[in-house]
Amino acid sequence: MKCPYCEYEESKVIDSRPTDDGEKIRRRRECLRCLKRFTTYEIVENLPIIVIKKDNTREEFDREKILKGLIKACEKRPISLEKLENSVNSIEKSLQNNFEREISTNAIGELVMEKLKDIDKVAYIRFASVYRRFDDVDNFMSELKKLLTEKKS
Repeated sequence: MKCPYCEYEESKVIDSRPTDDGEKIRRRRECLRCLKRFTTYEIVENLPIIVIKKDNTREEFDREKILKGLIKACEKRPISLEKLENSVNSIEKSLQNNFEREISTNAIGELVMEKLKDIDKVAYIRFASVYRRFDDVDNFMSELKKLLTEKKS
């Protein structure tokens, strides 16, 4: 960190504390050459996640779209909004920790379905029927059989 007064590159941290919003760290520093003090702020850098859609277009990840899909799948089910928001947080965190900056909608859909499977089986089937585009009863029954097999084991 360069000193704003003498531009020397060495300083020591005298005090560190989080800001009121908890999103940044405020650091008081002292230049090792001129001994003047200055303040810096440290923040976490969040790199954007780019979603590759089925038609190969790209757009920035939007957590609200996932939340809306979860709400729709869980409509008239006894599931709190807080639980759905926590699931979206978990999905977003998983994507951030993945270190891949581009991810397909298929991969995101699979993460959503895994979360729904743990939350509510009916909501899972609703989401899967739209996401996987069940076009007949056989596809629907196949997914139900998988769910029942997993439940038994």
